[in-house]
Amino acid sequence: MRKRRAEKRFVKPDPKYNEVIVTKFVNYMMLDGKKSTSRTLIYDALDLVEKKTKKPAMEVFKKAISNVQPLVEVRSRRVGGATYQVPMEVRPERRIALALRWIRNYSRSRSEKTMAAKLAGELAAAAAGEGSSVKKKEDTHRMAEANKAFAHFKW
Repeated sequence: MRKRRAEKRFVKPDPKYNEVIVTKFVNYMMLDGKKSTSRTLIYDALDLVEKKTKKPAMEVFKKAISNVQPLVEVRSRRVGGATYQVPMEVRPERRIALALRWIRNYSRSRSEKTMAAKLAGELAAAAAGEGSSVKKKEDTHRMAEANKAFAHFKW
C-alpha cells in the first residue's frame, strides 16, 4: 500500500443543541458551501418537529436516525466471473452516514412547501418508524436477508 489511510476528522458540536450529529447533518444538508443557510434550515425543521410531535426535538432527531440506520447491507463481490451480492454488517460510522444521507434525500423528494417542512415531516415519520427513509432501511435488510446464501463469500 503506497498511501497512508486518511486520518479521521472530528467535527465540533453545533452551537444550539451542542451535538456533533447535528453538525454532521448540517454538513450533509449543505449546498454550495452555504453552511449558515443549512444550519438555519435544520434548526427551523427541528422547531417544527417539536411543535408537531410535542416532544423534545433532539429526542425525535436521535430516534429518527436510530430507526433509519441499517445493520446489514449487500456489497458486490466478484467470484470466478460471477458477481454476488454478499450481505455484510455495516460499520457504525457508515450506519450514521447512510442514515443521514437517506433522510436528506427522501426529505428533498417530499411534497411539502418549504424544505424545513419537508425535513420536519421526514424526521417525524422516521422517528415514528414510517416514511421513505425507514422503508429504504427495510429494503436494504430484505436484500441482505434474500442473499444470505452468499454470506460465506465475505472477505
